[in-house]
Amino acid sequence: MTISALVIASSNRGKLAEFRQLLHEALPAQAIEVRGQPRAIVVEETGNDFLANARLKATAVARFTGEWALADDSGLCVDALGGRPGIHSARYAPSNGQRLQRLLGELAHVQNRRAQFISALALARPDGSIAITCQGISKGEILEAPMGEGGFGYDPLFWVPSVGLSFAQMTPAQKHRHGHRGRAFAALLPELMVLLRS
Repeated sequence: MTISALVIASSNRGKLAEFRQLLHEALPAQAIEVRGQPRAIVVEETGNDFLANARLKATAVARFTGEWALADDSGLCVDALGGRPGIHSARYAPSNGQRLQRLLGELAHVQNRRAQFISALALARPDGSIAITCQGISKGEILEAPMGEGGFGYDPLFWVPSVGLSFAQMTPAQKHRHGHRGRAFAALLPELMVLLRS
């Protein structure tokens, strides 16, 4: 099967860059053009969980563009907050800085700082039907102050004890290996390779 172009169903530049790198590293022999979704399309994330939202986005973008589309819906789930911000992670506050401040404020004086990042991926065919879904999880803790200059979103506050770094302190290779999106992509890749060979 020929997949000459793959649209990443997101307007988030950080996600687009991360997926472009993951795809080019995993499929060096494949000439697949990786594109961001057109600005003209806006998909309402009305699903009840990450996978439902990923499916909505992949289907809508594939139908709009007539190309294969890969959607990620991901977020931060904090134990002490009952799983919040969860699917509302990107809408937790108006700006990224305000989201970090709100999270720190809600966890002030809270000892249990366990959290996990979850990423659900959905790959849609050009007609909008879903070909593959998968999920990746990264477990960690919420820091009391940001650490690191890299990454995006909640990365400066997410500490991975097994690595001894925040997401924002990791190299791209480390984040791909230990991060939720990299783990979801690793689960997607074998099925994607089967599609490419069919």
